[in-house]
Amino acid sequence: MDTLPPLRALQVFETLGHSQSLQEAARRLKITPGAISQQLRLLEDSLGCSLTYKE
Repeated sequence: MDTLPPLRALQVFETLGHSQSLQEAARRLKITPGAISQQLRLLEDSLGCSLTYKE
């Protein structure tokens, strides 16, 4: 990894980890659930791996 991942994407991931759902994380950050998904995708692309899974 040559560059650091985007700080905002890391903040979104951290908030998601402290939340019960994507919607709760979005509410805490005062952004839309779609923006959460975009930031997670950006972070995953930056790191080259998947960070979440669906049950």
